[in-house]
Amino acid sequence: MSDLSATELLAKLQSDDTLDLADTLRLIVDWLRPEDAERGIATAVIRIEKLAMALDDHPALRDRLAQRLEKELQTARHLTLYTEIGLFSRRGFVREFRERLYDRINPRPLERDNLKDLLAYVFHHRRDVTWVAMLPNDAWWRLLEGLGFLSGESSKVARHAWEEVLYALEMLGVWVAAEELEPEFLRLDPAIAKRHSAFVALQRELADYVAAYRAWLADGTVEFHDDKHVQVLLEQCREQIELFRKRAVTQGSSISLTHLLERLSQTLTRIANLLDMLDPSDPADQRTVAMQVFRELVLANAQRNSLSSLWQENIKLLSRSVTQQASDTGEHYITSDRSEYLQMFRAGAGAGFIIALMALFKIKIEALGLSPGWNTLWVSLNYGLGFVLIHILHFTVATKQPAMTAARLAAAIEESEKGTASPDKLAELMIQVGRSQFVAVLGNVGVALPVAILVGWAYGAIFGAPVLDAGRVDYQLHKLTPFSGLALFHAAIAGVWLFVAGVISGFFDNRCAYLALPDRLRAHPLLVRLLPEPARERFADFIGHNYGALAGNFFFGVLLGSTAYLGYLLNLPLDIQHVAFGSANLGYVASTQLDELLALAPYFVLVLLIGAVNLWVSFFLALYVALRARGTRIGGLNRLLKTYFARIRERPREFLLPPAPMAEDAAGAGGKQGPA
Repeated sequence: MSDLSATELLAKLQSDDTLDLADTLRLIVDWLRPEDAERGIATAVIRIEKLAMALDDHPALRDRLAQRLEKELQTARHLTLYTEIGLFSRRGFVREFRERLYDRINPRPLERDNLKDLLAYVFHHRRDVTWVAMLPNDAWWRLLEGLGFLSGESSKVARHAWEEVLYALEMLGVWVAAEELEPEFLRLDPAIAKRHSAFVALQRELADYVAAYRAWLADGTVEFHDDKHVQVLLEQCREQIELFRKRAVTQGSSISLTHLLERLSQTLTRIANLLDMLDPSDPADQRTVAMQVFRELVLANAQRNSLSSLWQENIKLLSRSVTQQASDTGEHYITSDRSEYLQMFRAGAGAGFIIALMALFKIKIEALGLSPGWNTLWVSLNYGLGFVLIHILHFTVATKQPAMTAARLAAAIEESEKGTASPDKLAELMIQVGRSQFVAVLGNVGVALPVAILVGWAYGAIFGAPVLDAGRVDYQLHKLTPFSGLALFHAAIAGVWLFVAGVISGFFDNRCAYLALPDRLRAHPLLVRLLPEPARERFADFIGHNYGALAGNFFFGVLLGSTAYLGYLLNLPLDIQHVAFGSANLGYVASTQLDELLALAPYFVLVLLIGAVNLWVSFFLALYVALRARGTRIGGLNRLLKTYFARIRERPREFLLPPAPMAEDAAGAGGKQGPA
């Protein structure tokens, strides 16, 4: 098709009287489409100019073509083009997925008078998204002017287009007002049911604006009614949405609520764009907005039947509701001053003590010779209940931090994208995160290792036999080797489970808030009979503050304990390596070889390497999901890294140690964070 000249294309269009609006536009777009969507924009611009010049050279042909196009455009339906494409479906994920799947298997017939279907028919190639977005506005308007229609404000086609846009505005306004009655919104703000909200006010003002605009179109002498009041109400609606989002953090969210909020935001944006398209005060800006909407529609059209895009959109919504809880929890894992630093060390040391005992229990469980299934059950319970105990005692497992702190860092990046944070603040947060994780690891390993040595020595002295026999000593040392023992691979698996545990914690925290679980427990009939009111209050408050952490810690233990069994079932070398347990196991090995401690020093380095893999795998997975959930990215990465390393060069001590008190005061530092 692209091999034809502009004149030959016109001859083809003229010779075939059966071509309707859809076929004519499809032939033109097929001719314009460059072979290289990214590098062929100049070619498309040249072709548009050639086509426009050929039309100018053949005015009779141009007029006949314009008449053919205008005849169908005068009756074309625009509504679904503006009210469906690019807006989240009101059908929900399951029904939308089912209908998209069916449409891909058995596509519905083309409605040639519906511009939504026309857009899909004309821009049907996968390259269209790229070159349409890159083609300059002037080129598109040159094409429209060359075709000889939509060039005059008083034309019948333009008048019909404005009428359709006005009708779409009315419908969008009605939908916005109807959203007020959604139970999810009433749960977050019951007051909207007792008064006329901004959503209802917007619908009424839009109705007045549309009526006034139609009167102005019908009679040019009528004073034009601008949209300033509508814009004010749009801003009020956006503020109400932000209020919903903030309350959802404390009162709980769901994928349906997040879907509602995103759909409402999209609808308000579409209303604002349509208003700008209708505003005659600045024709240049009017054209720019029209082309922006056109490009968005082409992009959305390309994804109209995409199952993967629908899945990604909904996973993003779910991730957002979960990672928001992790972001808030992440603040408790970040230290900013000396007292919090020491508190984090004590919390890590306490966890290290318990982990040394958990490692001993695991060794003894595996020595019982149980079947794989029973062994997995008891090992999983040992891990899960041990981590729950660590949390209840307010201790900290160092590797649990990254999944939480990454979400907090992503939230700060989102703030930076909005202009309320700076690279300096992000760099400072990164230093605080690294320092906090270092001291927690130091507490875990620095206590787990010597406690294991001491317990192992005492066990041998009391029972007359070492905790580990010679065969198990070799097995434990082999598991710490990075290649033959696959220690780093197993450490990466543990990092994945750490990330999953963070997601689980966020999910259960969100469910706790969404269900108002503490209030339910306070009024639960069985608990009312069993517990006095003060005890019931304390129990409800404890669950409210710790529901997600308890679930995340327990399931993290189950994941660690069942990995080897999964490998057994799949006949794959699957297992886990965790820095704290690795140091404890090394301690029990050392308790049998107290005269050869220096020979075990290389294995201690391997334990630290395992910890690095644990931390970075879980951190980057959590950061990636948190960024995707928020639709943000690390903008200005070079600038951020430059600021980060500059801060380290200025104050290298603060990379691992907290700032001195005077430095804290000078910097105005302070914080409320502490280990959870």
